[in-house]
This record gives sequence, C-alpha cells and structure tokens, in this order.
Amino acid sequence: MNHRFSVAPMMDRTDRHERYFLRTITSETLLYTEMIHANAVLHGDRSSLLNYHQREHPLAIQLGGSDPEVLAEAVISCENFGFKEINLNVGCPSDKVQKGRFGAILMKEPELVAQCISKMIENTKIPITVKCRIGVDDMNEETGLDNFISHVKDAGCETFIVHARKAWLKGLSPKENREIPPINYSRVYKLKEKFKDIKVVINGEITSIEESLHHLDKVDGVMMGREAYDNPYLLKDVDQLIFNKQKKAKNRQEILMEYLPYLEFQYKNGIKLAHATKHLMGLFKGLNGAKEIRKFLTQIDAMENPIEHFKKLAVEFVE
Repeated sequence: MNHRFSVAPMMDRTDRHERYFLRTITSETLLYTEMIHANAVLHGDRSSLLNYHQREHPLAIQLGGSDPEVLAEAVISCENFGFKEINLNVGCPSDKVQKGRFGAILMKEPELVAQCISKMIENTKIPITVKCRIGVDDMNEETGLDNFISHVKDAGCETFIVHARKAWLKGLSPKENREIPPINYSRVYKLKEKFKDIKVVINGEITSIEESLHHLDKVDGVMMGREAYDNPYLLKDVDQLIFNKQKKAKNRQEILMEYLPYLEFQYKNGIKLAHATKHLMGLFKGLNGAKEIRKFLTQIDAMENPIEHFKKLAVEFVE
C-alpha cells in the first residue's frame, strides 16, 4: 500500500458517501472506513457494514477490538470484501471504547496487541497496520512508545500510523484529546530514526499540503484528519504534489458534476440524499454564498425533483 498520503478514519464522517465524494477530488489518496468493531463484523449486517463502491479503492478498513481470536476471524470477512489493508485502532480514547477494552487503552498492553496482530496476520494475506498515539496518561513518551512498537513490530506489523500526541484517558473528551495534549512531531520523527525497518505515518493537526510535504522529509507518510473533512478542496493538489501524477486539479464545478451520477443512483435506491450531501458542506468553505448552498444541501430531501435541483446547482455554479 502507498501510505504517502491518507485520510484518517473518522466516526460519523468517513462513511461510503464521503469516501466516494473524496474520490471525485483525489484518486491516489488512501482512504479508510470508520472504525468498525470486530464483533460487529462477525455478528452484524456485514453487507451494510462492509459494502462500498469499487471506485473507493485504494481503501482500507479500520477495526476495533482486543480479542485475538475475534479479530482473527473478522479479518477473513474483511479480506473477502476486498479491502486492501486492515488497520487496528489503538488510538481512540473515548470512554465507551475504553470500557470495551480497545482503542488507546491498549497502548498499556503491548503484549496483547502483539497477540492480536499475530493472529490477524495468520488469517489474511493483506497488510495489517496499527494506528496509535505516542502514549497514554503518564506513559513515558520515549521508553513506553519504543516498547509498544517493539512488541507489535516483532509480531509482524510493518506499518504504524502515529497520532503525534498522547491520549489522556480520564478527564478529556475525544475532541479535547485531539486538541489539549501537546503535539509532538519530533517524537514521531525520532521513532522513524530508531526503527528504520518499519513504515511510519504521521498524524495530528496537519492542515495543508505544504505541511504534509515537510513531514514527508522525515517519515514515510502523512495522514490528514479533520481538515480533510472540513476543507476537502485542499485535496485537489494531492495527486500531483504528493504522488507526482501529471494531472490537472478539478475545479468545484467539475467535482459537483462528477458526484451527480452517484447522487442520482442513491436517490433511485431510496437513500436520503442528505446522508450524502452533508459531506459536501466543506467544499464551499470561504466562498461567497456558501451559507445558502449549505442550507440547500441540508434541505434537499424536502424538494420536488431534488436531483434536478442539484444538477442546476452544479451546472450554474461559479466560484
């Protein structure tokens, strides 16, 4: 897998509609699903949970869980559905996730994570990766992180996506855990210097392509999160500047026109269009009339002939 640039898995954001939308902007960026618990893969509606449009590739799935046997069984379904990578979440700090004994709290149990990774690797031919923090709570950012990486690397994991800040498991919300613990990019750089035989992808507060290129001088890849969702048009230059593809960036009108057939297909299949159009809000960030467009996208299902209204928006759109 090419990890030079990816969009982070984000709950309530990186669903199949969002991922298809991003594909109208960038074809090379690695995309991830929202986190799905391994138990849901085994016992839930797999078709609903795991289905996606083939255009979404390259596409990885992120799993949550801490039971090696359950995760090992879940990866079989993930591979059968055609995902190109399976990522284990060892970075989410939410209370609900902690109670389920998965996510960031697992950084305190490197041996267990290693067991999970080993079992997962045994059951699939596709890459197994880990997304983690530089530490949790009072864990030493130097020795604690190195110890965690060593254990999991020895179990066979070759790629680590590292959010460059600690997670505080008590007293902070998930949102605060993305903002309050100090960012420490140099610690991730140092990790790559020490473990030259693994791939290190950096994550956390990255908001531009220029920043991404700077990080790529130090690590193997960059993962962008909230900024890619809130301001998706910045991804228009990723294929050319990061993946060195000789292609012209699309303008917003071209993106809207390319998304139109997908919306029409969803509409014909009875999907509420707002589930898909809600992901377009950030496309108009900073433009005159953005507020009115966002209102239109929110209310689209109440309109008569909504597809025609969207087509009109796309055809007449002027930046």
